[in-house]
Amino acid sequence: MNNGESIRMNDHSTCASPRNARAVRPVAGQPRVLGTPAVSLPRELYYRLHYFVNAYPCLYMPLVRHRHRSLVDRVVDRDTDLVIEAFGRSGTTFANIAFLSVQRRAVRTVHHTHAAAQVLTAVKMKIPTLVIVRHPEACALSHMVRHRISARPALVAWLRFHKRLLACESSIVFCSFDQLTRNFTPAIERLNLRFGTNFDVWQHTKENEAEIFGRIHAINRGRFRDDAVVERTRAFALPVGEREALKNQLRALLDAPSLIALRQRAQALYDHFEA
Repeated sequence: MNNGESIRMNDHSTCASPRNARAVRPVAGQPRVLGTPAVSLPRELYYRLHYFVNAYPCLYMPLVRHRHRSLVDRVVDRDTDLVIEAFGRSGTTFANIAFLSVQRRAVRTVHHTHAAAQVLTAVKMKIPTLVIVRHPEACALSHMVRHRISARPALVAWLRFHKRLLACESSIVFCSFDQLTRNFTPAIERLNLRFGTNFDVWQHTKENEAEIFGRIHAINRGRFRDDAVVERTRAFALPVGEREALKNQLRALLDAPSLIALRQRAQALYDHFEA
C-alpha cells in the first residue's frame, strides 16, 4: 500500500473522553464490570451535555475551533478535502486509515469528533462528507462500556446525531458499518461519483484489511501503559474479547422494558439510512 508512513493519527481525546472526567461516582444498584461500577454519574452527566452541544454548529464549532486550534484533522475548514464522521464507536479509525493509506497526493481529512455539528458545517461548506452508520444498539453498548453511562443517554445521543443529518442527507455519502467491515471500496467509489473527486480507492482485500488492523493495534498499544488494563479494554478501537464480555454484562440494561419506545425509534431511523 502507498504512503503508509505519511499517516498520522492524533492521540487527542475529544470532549466526551472519560479521561477528561473527574471523580467517579457509582450509581446505586448498577452492576460492576472489571471491578468498577458500570455507570459513573459525573461521566454520564458530562456525556449528556457533550452530545447535546455537539449536535448544534452554533454551540459546538466555536468550542472545537478553540480546543483543537492546532489540529488540522479535527476542525473542518476550506482546506479540508474530506470529512469522515460517525457516531462514536462506528469504525472511523479504520475508515480514515484505510482511505489515507492509498492516497498518492496529500489529502487532508477531518475525523473523530463524532459531532453532527461538524457534518452539518462540512455540508454547508460543500466539503465532501462520508458518514458511517452503525446499528443503534451496537453503538449504545459500546458507549456504555467506553463512557460508563447507562443505556438511555446512549440511545438518545444516537438518535439526536442521526436526526440532525436528515435535512441534508442528500449532500452526504452514507456507509453502513456492515459495508465498512465487509467491503469499504464501494463507499469510496460513491464519494468520487457524488462529489466529482478523484480520491484513490482503497481495495478491501484480506491482506489490506489485516494491514490496517495492524496499524490500529500499533496505535492502541501506544495510547495506554501496559498496566492500564481497564482503560485500555474499554477504549481500544478494535473488537477486544474482554470488552465484548462487558457488553454482554450490560445488555440487560439496554433491553429494559422502559426503553422499548426509544429502541423502536432508533431502529426506525437506522432502517431509513439503510434503505
